[in-house]
Amino acid sequence: MIVSTYSEVTKKKPEKSLTAPIKKSGGRNATGRLTMANRGGGNKRRYRIIDFKRQKDGVPATVVAIEYDPNRTCRIALLEYEDGEKRYILAPKGLVVGKVVRSGDGADILPGHCLQLAKVPLGTLVHNIEFQPGKGGQMVRSAGAAAQLVAKEGAYATLRLPSGEMRMVHADCRATVGEVGNAEHENEQIGKAGKNRGLGKKPHVRGVVKSPRDHPHGGGEAKSPVGRRKGPVDRWGNKALGRRTRHNKSTDKYIVRRRNSK
Repeated sequence: MIVSTYSEVTKKKPEKSLTAPIKKSGGRNATGRLTMANRGGGNKRRYRIIDFKRQKDGVPATVVAIEYDPNRTCRIALLEYEDGEKRYILAPKGLVVGKVVRSGDGADILPGHCLQLAKVPLGTLVHNIEFQPGKGGQMVRSAGAAAQLVAKEGAYATLRLPSGEMRMVHADCRATVGEVGNAEHENEQIGKAGKNRGLGKKPHVRGVVKSPRDHPHGGGEAKSPVGRRKGPVDRWGNKALGRRTRHNKSTDKYIVRRRNSK
């Protein structure tokens, strides 16, 4: 097992006013049917309310603490604004306790500062990027992730996303400067089955060891291959590998280069 050292975490208990309860579903929908297998159990958590919009312009905020968040791969930073309000943000690389961050027109090009893409210099690494102005950051939020601003033309800015996709976003959309912290998360290893149970993941049984009535891959004597002309499928017969799942054609025009293009 390889785990994080949590050396950057400075506060153990979260800010109570910025947490909310999480209800577990166990993979079941509103009618009680199991719609997502291999989910259930797990350690009890509370949700940390994150400020993805960063619309408190002109008010400087001081980083009070860096905290662990069980609901995401990166760390979160607790900010205290000059007017006394506290908010959580995603903690970028290089942000430490005591630093001052801003959002809006007066923001610097430093980690943790948030401003519109139109006012960010070309080549800058950003994260927590909005799809639509004012909606809040939705892209590039996981540990170690960063997008690069490569071009600005008219009302749109072009970003190179971590997947390799080149995408146009409206220049009025906000983004936070820097890359998301805790990049060492990719080096962590589960190490034992009990840790997956703590994460809410139940044991997963392969299709090839099931009977033919339970899975299309099942049956056969001894160790048998999948044996299907069209490749591996899930338990309902849908293609399991390489099937495209994107259906939002209305925003295809904003994708300059796809992530899987050669």
